Amino acid sequence: MSIISHITLGTNDKTRSAAFYDAVLGVLGFERLAKPPEKPLAYEKNGQMPTIYLYTPEDGRPATWGNGTHVALIAESAAQVEQFHALALQHGGSDEGAPGPRPHYGPNYFAAYVRDPDGNKLQAVCYA
Repeated sequence: MSIISHITLGTNDKTRSAAFYDAVLGVLGFERLAKPPEKPLAYEKNGQMPTIYLYTPEDGRPATWGNGTHVALIAESAAQVEQFHALALQHGGSDEGAPGPRPHYGPNYFAAYVRDPDGNKLQAVCYA
């Protein structure tokens, strides 16, 4: 069982976020949960936590991203990290670190970093 229940990210455009996250989380094995349109977007892998939610902020103010924070998601291979990065860029994301080894984090650490269309920073990493 995961020690993390859920991750919540803000969005200003659920339609745009759905297209982005359907692609980039889909390549990592996540599926979007069926929810009514007024509910947040929600994604899980194999029906298990952690759940990733995308909300429009409840205070009515625009969603913004945090400086120095990111969400790291496990990939099964370097090829999956590369596909995650490519799909992110194809779906309106921006590059924050091309796929490649990161030896300063460990000998088998292969990762890529992107920002979603709302500016949230994501990482895909494999340890192979």
